[in-house]
Amino acid sequence: MNAQVWNDALAMCKQSESVAGERTRSTKLPSNNDLQKLVITQAKKTVEREWLSEVSNIPLQQSVADLGVAYKNFFDSLKGKRKGKKVGRPKFKKKTNQQSARFRIGGFSIKGEKVYLAKIGNIKPVWSRVLPSEPSSVTVIKDCANRYFLSFVVEVEPIQTDAKNQSIGIDLGIKTFAVMSDGTKAESPSYSTLDKRIRKLQKKLARQPKDSKRRNITRIRIAKLHNQIADTRKDFLHKLSTKVVSENQTIVLEDLNVSGLVKNRKLARAISLQGWRDFRTLCEGKSEKFNRDFHVISRWQPTSQICSECGYKWGKLDLKVRSVQCLNCRTEHDRDENAAKNINKVGMGNRHDSKRAQRNCQTTSVAESIEASRITDASAR
Repeated sequence: MNAQVWNDALAMCKQSESVAGERTRSTKLPSNNDLQKLVITQAKKTVEREWLSEVSNIPLQQSVADLGVAYKNFFDSLKGKRKGKKVGRPKFKKKTNQQSARFRIGGFSIKGEKVYLAKIGNIKPVWSRVLPSEPSSVTVIKDCANRYFLSFVVEVEPIQTDAKNQSIGIDLGIKTFAVMSDGTKAESPSYSTLDKRIRKLQKKLARQPKDSKRRNITRIRIAKLHNQIADTRKDFLHKLSTKVVSENQTIVLEDLNVSGLVKNRKLARAISLQGWRDFRTLCEGKSEKFNRDFHVISRWQPTSQICSECGYKWGKLDLKVRSVQCLNCRTEHDRDENAAKNINKVGMGNRHDSKRAQRNCQTTSVAESIEASRITDASAR
């Protein structure tokens, strides 16, 4: 229902854009009140949209309001007022994609273990946790695999707990998801089996005729497999981020250029499955909840090119090199653990004088010559 109202309102906005574009260079879109009158109030009187009277007005009005926010973000992105990646124009929604309906106060209530939704009635969800406070809104979500969820918006007070460690730096990777500056490692779950099944079913989907029953069955099977991967990854990221934030006062991560890294066609699929950005978002949100300090260092910091002990800079290393011995202090480092230690030092404001270390070192620069005994491949041991 919300998707239909969104599409009707978007069609009217596009029509207004085309008419305004023919007359003047400026584009003036209808206001939210005007759109609500057209796509909700007046649409209910027509035969094609009379079924809108059977549902609550609250989620329908929210859908029109969300379209207004989407257009505002688009125009702010064009003018440079909005930070981050450029935002495109709002698009029409498909019936097979994820659907949602948001109810504000007055449109829902909680009665014991049941939730009342306006013009829907009482439903009894499987509660994942106890709500910490009274919710201000609830969103009913239907995903591509026809699963339904309730998402509540609540206010949470910061939790005051003592941390075991002062700070920790985290280096994110593919084979090992996270290497901590204290030497601990977190292995990510294996998604390869489910990913192979998805790729096989996607080939089958491409051969089936559109709008057929069997194609729709295959589409739902693919959506369920995607949900299995997403749920497994989400569970892993939540547990790891909670452990990291609860045990450390300061969490330091590196600002990774994920959009640039996925352009490598050999690593794009593996990188996309890891969820580095989701982990950063979870750590940032939980740091605020647990009253922790969260820092992100620049992506241009040469964390994998500097010795974490003496600060000597040996230069860029090939990805297959997993361990390196410093030519200055003779300390042998694990590549990822050394990077994590440097991330921690940069985030805490403690940095080696790498230029001084290079001046004091009597050996030749790594850029000129690298001895085979100094750099060791972990797989060759």
